Amino acid sequence: MNKRFAPYALALLCLPTLLSAQEETESATESSMSLWGLIQQGGWAMYPLGACSLIMFFLIFYSWKETSRKKFYTTEQTSAASDAIATSDFDAGKAALESNNTLLGRALAPAMVKLQTSHEKAENLFVENLEAEENAVSQWVTYLNVVASVAPMIGLLGTVSGMISAFQTIGRGGMGRPELLAGDIGEALITTATGLVIGIPAMIAYFILKNRLNTAMIATAQAGTEIIEAREES
Repeated sequence: MNKRFAPYALALLCLPTLLSAQEETESATESSMSLWGLIQQGGWAMYPLGACSLIMFFLIFYSWKETSRKKFYTTEQTSAASDAIATSDFDAGKAALESNNTLLGRALAPAMVKLQTSHEKAENLFVENLEAEENAVSQWVTYLNVVASVAPMIGLLGTVSGMISAFQTIGRGGMGRPELLAGDIGEALITTATGLVIGIPAMIAYFILKNRLNTAMIATAQAGTEIIEAREES
C-alpha cells in the first residue's frame, strides 16, 4: 500500500470504533439527563425528598377537599334550622343541623339544648365547638407548611453531603481530573433544586388553603350566629 494513503486507511478502519464510542457517550449523556438518571445522581437525599413530594400532593388534595364549602354548611341546612328556631322548635332545629355531616352541624347542634334556656351559653358553646372543629381541619393545612420548610433543608443537607464527597475526591488526588467531581457536584445541585421544587409549591399551596379555610370559617360563624339570633327575632 502506498505510504501516502496509509493514514487514511487507518482512519477508515478506526471510524466504526470512534462512532461506536461517540454513540455510547451520547447515550450515557442522555441517560444522565433523564428523570431517572437525575434521581439516581441525586443520591440518598432523593428518597426523603420523594417522600416529601408524595406527602405534599396528598395534603394538597385532602386539604382542598376538606375546605370545600359543602363540608362547612349548606344553604338548605341553615334555612331549615333558622325556621325551626324562629318557631322555638329546638328539636327540629337540631335535627336540621344534624341532617348533613357538616362542620356547622357538629358545632351548633350541641348548643341547641343550651339555647332553650340561655342565649349566651349557647353562643359560647358554639364558639368553643367551632374552634375545635377549625383546629381539626387546620392541622392538615399546617402540615403543608412543615413540608415547605423541611424539603429545602433536606435538599441543603444533600448539597452538603455532595460537597463533602467532592472535597474527599479532591483530597484523593482528583483535582486534575474534573470528571471525578461531576457526580458529587451533580448530587449537590440536584438535591438543592429538588428541595426547592417541592418547597415552593408547598408554601404557595399552604397560603392558598389557609386563606380558603379562614374564609370558610368566617362564613360558617356568621351562619351559626344568624341561626342563634333567629330565636330573639321570633
